[in-house]
Amino acid sequence: MIAVIQRVAKANVSMKEKVISEINEGLLILLGIKKGDTEENTRRLAERCAYLRIFEDSSGKFNLSLQDTLGEALVVSQFTLLADTSRGRRPSFTDAEEPQESEKLYESFIRSLKKHGIRTEAGVFGARMLVSLENNGPVTIIMEE
Repeated sequence: MIAVIQRVAKANVSMKEKVISEINEGLLILLGIKKGDTEENTRRLAERCAYLRIFEDSSGKFNLSLQDTLGEALVVSQFTLLADTSRGRRPSFTDAEEPQESEKLYESFIRSLKKHGIRTEAGVFGARMLVSLENNGPVTIIMEE
């Protein structure tokens, strides 16, 4: 499982020119699920995201987490994070989990974040969406579980 985590001032997801999910200050989490990932992986990664200290304290140091700041999360499924570009010019996605299992784990990740008290919004699994964000910093972290 891989997550690209961006600290944002705000972010939203839209489809057909209509905003379907949006957050204010918090994290945009692009989530890729690979073959072999489990519910335990989703729980551990969600906990790591909820407590990742990438928000600044009064001294300007990264000492605060999403949990500490009462920030929000927007989770978007993105199987393209598992692209293998080691051969040729067209990426291979053979490491990505099958859609049915992947959707189940995506939903599990969202539930896990909510269990940590994080206000969580989500994109539509498997849909074509427009994701807009204001990356605050910019701060972008890649996490694997």
